[in-house]
Amino acid sequence: MSELFDAVDALVASRAPLPPAGERKRLRVAHGLTLDEVAAALKVRRATVSGWESAKKPTEPRGPEREAYARLLNKLAELYPAPSAPPEPAAAPAPATFTSTPAPAEPDPPPSPGPEAAASQTAPASSAPAEQAVPSPERTARSTSESRRPGVRKVAPAGTPAGGIDPRFENGPLAVVDVEDGQVLAYCPGGLVLDVPAKSLPALVTWTLSDAKLGQPRLSGPGKDADPLIVLTEAALERYGLPVALTDEERLAGRIPEGHKVIKQLARAEWKLTKRGFGPWARIYRPAQGSERTCVQLCIPSWHALDSRHWGNAAELPPAELAHVLGVYASRVMTPRGSTAVTGLELMTALHPPTRASEPDTDGKRHSEHNPGSLGKDPVDCAPCEAPDGHPLLADLPRFHVRGPAEKLLEEAYDWARPMTDAECTKRHLVGIDVNMAFAAGANGLVVGLGAPTHVKAPVFDPKLPGSWLVDLSHVDLSRVKVGKDKWADLDASLLPSPFTPQGERPDGPAWYATPTVAYAVELGYEVRPLEAYVRYDNGRYLDAWYNRLRDAYLATMADLGVHADMPPAGFLAAMDGYKERDPQLAIVVSAVKATVKGGLGKLRERPRGEGWRPGEPWRALSRPTWRPDIRAAVISRTRINLHRKIVKHAAFTGQYPVAIMSDCVVYAADGTSPLDFLPYRDGKPLPGGFKLGINPGLVKHEGTQTVLWGEEVRERFDAPDLNLARYIKDGTVTDTDNGE
Repeated sequence: MSELFDAVDALVASRAPLPPAGERKRLRVAHGLTLDEVAAALKVRRATVSGWESAKKPTEPRGPEREAYARLLNKLAELYPAPSAPPEPAAAPAPATFTSTPAPAEPDPPPSPGPEAAASQTAPASSAPAEQAVPSPERTARSTSESRRPGVRKVAPAGTPAGGIDPRFENGPLAVVDVEDGQVLAYCPGGLVLDVPAKSLPALVTWTLSDAKLGQPRLSGPGKDADPLIVLTEAALERYGLPVALTDEERLAGRIPEGHKVIKQLARAEWKLTKRGFGPWARIYRPAQGSERTCVQLCIPSWHALDSRHWGNAAELPPAELAHVLGVYASRVMTPRGSTAVTGLELMTALHPPTRASEPDTDGKRHSEHNPGSLGKDPVDCAPCEAPDGHPLLADLPRFHVRGPAEKLLEEAYDWARPMTDAECTKRHLVGIDVNMAFAAGANGLVVGLGAPTHVKAPVFDPKLPGSWLVDLSHVDLSRVKVGKDKWADLDASLLPSPFTPQGERPDGPAWYATPTVAYAVELGYEVRPLEAYVRYDNGRYLDAWYNRLRDAYLATMADLGVHADMPPAGFLAAMDGYKERDPQLAIVVSAVKATVKGGLGKLRERPRGEGWRPGEPWRALSRPTWRPDIRAAVISRTRINLHRKIVKHAAFTGQYPVAIMSDCVVYAADGTSPLDFLPYRDGKPLPGGFKLGINPGLVKHEGTQTVLWGEEVRERFDAPDLNLARYIKDGTVTDTDNGE
C-alpha cells in the first residue's frame, strides 16, 4: 500500500505547479539550506538549482528532479508559510513612555546602493532583515535636533521582504543612550530619538525589553533573534552609577568588581551577568523561558569597547553619529556581540545555528536536533598536530620540547622578503598592491571539516578531503612549474618564495600541511605521497554564507563611498584615492567589516587569556564548538596559495618577481608609481589568473608607493638586506622599535 501512496505522491508532484522563483529561494534560505546542499540532495549541479531560483529567467525542473523538488518546497512551505503583508497602519500613537509630541514624518532619502548593485555577481538571498534606511550624518543631526518621533514608522526601503519591518524591532537593532539637560535619551539608527524613563540600570534593561522595540530578526531560519544593544555614553554611565573609566586593575580584569553597587542592583532585580562579568561588553539576562530570550547587550565605549584599531574614532562620536555607524554595521553584518573578532565568530553561528527543530513526532511535538552543515553544539578535539602549544593533547610532551614542522601544523600568512637584484635597483619605485578581503576570499567555497578528525596511515591524497597531511614537499622545484593544463613555465626560483612555508623557505623534509597547500603542489605538477593524515569525512562549505554576508557588507559600504565593482582600472584607482575622506563614518564601517573577517578567523584558534592558565590545562575557548584551529589553518593556507598562484602567473608572463610579501600585500619594483606600471593589462583586461585591480574580495588595490632609494636606505639603516619592505610600503614610516631596537 505504501508503494501505491508513494506513486500517487510522485504523480501529483510531477504535475503540481511550483511556486515562483523568489518563493523557492525564500523557502530554501528560511531553512538555512545552501544551493550546494539542495543540489546534493537532488543529485543535480549547483548551477541547476540556481537556475530554478533565478529572478530574471528561472528554469523549470523536469522528471524525477521536479517531483523531489516539489516535495521539498511543499515541506518547507509547511514550516515557513509566506508572510502576509499587514494592512497599512494608521498614524501610530506615541507610547506612554515618550513625552514629546510626534512631529510630521520627514520623507526618507533614497536607500544606499545595496550589495546587488555593488557586486559583480548576484549575492545569495538571505533571511536577514532588510536594511533600514540609514540617513547620512547630516540628516541624522538634523532630524534628532528638530524633533523626536517615537511613534512614526520609517518607510521600508526597496528590497524589504513581504511583511515590511518587523514590528518587534521597528526602532532598529540598537540605541545610544545619553543624557542631555537632565533628560535620558536613546538615539536609534535612522535619526529617531526615544525618551528613556528609566532611573536605574535594571529599569533601563526592563525598558529596553518591554518598550524600546529594539533588536534584529534572525539571520537564519533555525537561528535566534539578535538581542538589543544599548550603548552607554559617559553621561549615561554617570546617571546610572557606573564609572566613566576603568581603573588599571579593572582593565586588566576586564570588568568592574562583583561588589559594585550597580551589580547588586541587578542582582536584587533578578538580572544575571555572564561569566565575563560587567565589562566593556556586558550581557544582562534572565534564564530563557521556553523559546523566549530575555537579554540585553551593553556596549561602553569609554571602557574601550570599540577598539580604535578597528573602529577608528567611533568612541568619540556624538550619540546620533555613533548610532549611525553602529546601525550601518548592524544592518549589513549583524548587531555587534563584542569586539569585531567576537562578532565575526558569532556571525558564523548565527548563519549556521547548531540545532534546528525536528519534524513533528507522533504527538505533534518538535524536538531540537542537529542542524546539518553546522559545527553542532558540542566541541570536538583537534588533531595533535593542529593543537597549539600548551594544549591538553600535548600535556605529555617534555616541558621544554619545541615541536618542529613534522609535529606541528604551521599554516600562517606570508612574511617574506629578499634582496633586490641589480636590475630592480635600476627601477625608480617600489609599488605595493594589497588583496582586498584576502582571508574572506580564501574562505569562499572552501570545504572544511565539520566534525572530528580521523587518523589515517599512508593515505592517498584527496584534494577534496579537508584535513592535515604529513608529507614531504621538498622535491617541488619552482624553477619549472605547471601553469596550465599542458603548459609549463621556467622561472627563477631564487626570486620566488616557497608556497609551503610562511617565511617562504623551501621545506627540507616531511611537514604537516592543510589540504589546500598539498593540493597546490599537485597543481604545480608534482607527485605527493603523504605519510599520515588527520582527515574529516564530515565536511562542507561552512563559511560560504559567512563570506557572502561580509562581502556584501564590504561592497555595499564601498559603493556608498563611491567605489563600485567592475570599474575600469584607472577609474578604480582614482575612486580609491581619498575614499575615506568622502564619509569618515562609513570608512569606520569598512574598517570594522575587514576586522570582523580577520578577527573571526583568529577566534577559531583563540589562545588562553590569563585566568591563571597553565600549559597542559584546558582554557575557556576549548569548550566552544567554534574552536576549530583546522578551519583557520585551511583558510590561511588557501589564502597564501591563492596569492602564490597569482605571483607565479605574473612571473611566467612578465618576468617580474616580488621583492617582499607581508600577509596580503605584495611589493614589486617598477619604473612608475602606479600598479598599472607593472600589471600586464591589455585593452583594459588583466592577465588571466594574475592580479586584477578592483574592489571585489580577491582583487587588488594600490597599497602604497615608495622610491627604491627609500627601500635601500631603510635596509642599510637596519643592516638587513632582506628587511620586509611590504610592512612599511603604505606610508614609508619605519621606527627603530619595528626592528627590536
